[in-house]
Amino acid sequence: MTSKLIFLTNPIHPQVQAELETFAHVLVASSTRDEDLLAGAREASIVVVRSPIPAALFAQSPHLLGVIRHGAGVDMIPLQAATEHDVAVANAPGTNAVTVAEFALGQMLALAHKSTVVNQRMRAGGWASARPLADQGVELAGKRVGLVGLGAIGQAVAKMCHFGFGMQVCGYRPSGRASLDFIELTSLERVFEQSNFIVLACPLNETTTGLISADLLRHCKPESYLINVARGAVVDQQALVEALSQGRLAGAALDVFVQQPLPLASPLYGMENVLLSPHMAGVTDDSLRAMGSSVARQARQILNGQLPEHLVNREAAANVQQRLTRMTQR
Repeated sequence: MTSKLIFLTNPIHPQVQAELETFAHVLVASSTRDEDLLAGAREASIVVVRSPIPAALFAQSPHLLGVIRHGAGVDMIPLQAATEHDVAVANAPGTNAVTVAEFALGQMLALAHKSTVVNQRMRAGGWASARPLADQGVELAGKRVGLVGLGAIGQAVAKMCHFGFGMQVCGYRPSGRASLDFIELTSLERVFEQSNFIVLACPLNETTTGLISADLLRHCKPESYLINVARGAVVDQQALVEALSQGRLAGAALDVFVQQPLPLASPLYGMENVLLSPHMAGVTDDSLRAMGSSVARQARQILNGQLPEHLVNREAAANVQQRLTRMTQR
């Protein structure tokens, strides 16, 4: 077992890395450039993904059994290439849901009470310059939150808003299903028309890329706020900048962007009603431990010739299992 190599595209929690080292050799990428990822993964049995990997990795890694996303979203992994090479793709769904939901709630509170702007003005101009902003704040209690995406993160946000603040909760999900009876399922347009706070918590895929369009943003109430803890490409970023500039949105909290890192020339930096963060909503010590534990557990399963518990490319399960059996019984 210890002859197997687990390749990490980025460092993970040190305790989890130590656990991986009990049953495999572990190598951490020297950088996230494609050439370094390809070189590091060449002899790997498992690749743990925290940065986008190139599709060429699968053809150039003959010993590769599985790719495990250190998180939930699998847009960093070329799924078609993995499936064509009968490589298992797994993720760690739900392990950072509470962390992301807490972050979203924190941003909602900061926007509602203008906490960041108040802090900046008080430091720059003192009490008198900051105090007038108090009159512009709003309460979350009784307001309506609209959720785009009702997976683990969306449901965690819904519970915190409903039970913690007594908010009305509506949501949009293409499947039209919600497991929480207090969520009013509605259309995407009505989410934007009726909500005081709109939280994006959907995965990035073919149907959600550009989902939040210029036309959809025209449905917003001018006193509403947008919080994006999904992926940057879900939103037409230029249309969002225009909506904010024209007062068609009261503000936004953005953790993800079309281009990351966010270029310093972006007009978003100059907007006082926008809270910016560097794709950190799902990252805490607690969530890193939880994601890492799921990764380690599934790495063991794959190296033992078993399908991982959170197999993503399920349509290829039979072929993946055949290859796992053949490769691990040598």
